[in-house]
Amino acid sequence: MSLTQSIDYAAISPPLVIVVTAVVVLLADLFVPVRLRKILAPLALAGAIGALGATAWLATGSTRSTFCFPSGGCSYVADDYSTYFQIVVLGALVVVLLLSFPLFEERERVPSGEFLALLLASVSGMLVVAAGRDLLTLLIGLEVVSLPAFVLVGLRRGDPRGVEAALKFFVFSVVSTALTVYGIALIYGTTGSIELHHIARALAVHHAHAGAMSATAAAGVVLVLVGFAFKVAAVPFHFWAPDTYQGAPVPVAAFLSVASKAAGFAGLIVLLVVGFRPYADVWGPAVGVLAAVSMTVGNLVALRQQHIVRLLAWSTVAHAGYLLVPLAVASAQLHDGVRATLAYLGIYAAMNLGAFGCVMLVRRWTPRLAIEDLRGLVTRAPVTAVAFAFFLTALAGLPPGVAGLFAKVVVLRAAVHGHVTWLAVVAAVNTVIGLAYYLRVAALLFVPAEDHERAPIEGRSRPVSAGVAVAAAVTIVLSVYPQPLLHLATTSIA
Repeated sequence: MSLTQSIDYAAISPPLVIVVTAVVVLLADLFVPVRLRKILAPLALAGAIGALGATAWLATGSTRSTFCFPSGGCSYVADDYSTYFQIVVLGALVVVLLLSFPLFEERERVPSGEFLALLLASVSGMLVVAAGRDLLTLLIGLEVVSLPAFVLVGLRRGDPRGVEAALKFFVFSVVSTALTVYGIALIYGTTGSIELHHIARALAVHHAHAGAMSATAAAGVVLVLVGFAFKVAAVPFHFWAPDTYQGAPVPVAAFLSVASKAAGFAGLIVLLVVGFRPYADVWGPAVGVLAAVSMTVGNLVALRQQHIVRLLAWSTVAHAGYLLVPLAVASAQLHDGVRATLAYLGIYAAMNLGAFGCVMLVRRWTPRLAIEDLRGLVTRAPVTAVAFAFFLTALAGLPPGVAGLFAKVVVLRAAVHGHVTWLAVVAAVNTVIGLAYYLRVAALLFVPAEDHERAPIEGRSRPVSAGVAVAAAVTIVLSVYPQPLLHLATTSIA
């Protein structure tokens, strides 16, 4: 039997377009005259939109797969599940690129060519993770996500905080990768395969016969789960996130909080649902504990933050807990739980990117980004203040940002229907705690400032404003008519 097979380039077109764009941007940065390098960001944006179009085209067709095993199963599958995550990641990339335009005005600090090439390279790994269906593809995809991200965090020259943040991010990521690899080794040793469907069949046999092999397989499942918990910044594996977000450029923090988190959940969900389903009684309670602790710690620590990016970072930790809640439904309702996580992730991406975009708009006026410096923002930049308040109330789950309320209701309903009511109660309590810090910042935007602080903000970036407008439009649409997203989440896991 021949091992030679053809490659379905249509299936891999989204990551392929991103990789080609990254190479073109890097070569253009090397050979194009300095005065013409302002075309690099629009070129990267065009590539992102092209990849988004290719993904949308794939979503309208039937499932495609490539790099298949002779025994059955494929390493890369372009189905409704993968295209859902790819659309979320590429949509986030478009907004992040718009938020990044002001960074390139300081070429001595943030080199545009390297920044864009690294950003696109990291996204290519995210797209592969979403479509990966074997352990090695998922692992390599995650490393392609992480390695450029380390450099992006510390790329701003002359910024010691960025270097420190990149080092912390690197150290914790190496630990998570080591745990993941160890877990994969144990799973491969007990199942003899890296393909997820074959792993599921072998684990079902081991789980039915308690013994050394079953215990080893369970240990491997838990270690892989711990490794992915690092990637999505779930407590107690979250220590890198607040310092990394604060030390990184604001667009990179936005990128890590949405796109990187989406990639982590894409890999985690496919592992739990496809590969590790026979051991649901092992990882289900563990995921429930991770969800409860992440929500509680993230919200409680966010209450005491005085820096807006650190507050959003701890908010991201809390939202990782909300995203994990439906996955704790390790029962016949698991697919319903996954649908809830997918829907929540899509809504969360729009809300969080909008909040980081507003932070980017006021960065020049208040480079410290202290929460107190946002006092009276409505007198200086009324549109920005209203937009920021809108995104914060959406994250809190309050009107007029009703999309956030829909997201939390979907998560709570999945937990109740999955008979993990205790976790639904914890999530509801944490939702109330979250109101305190979101509303505190939102109210501060409208508190009268001192007279000498009433000068309007000047020099807004049109691309950043466009990015905020895109995020606001998506959030408003989802607040009024969330049914298409809920339907897409349902069909993605059918």
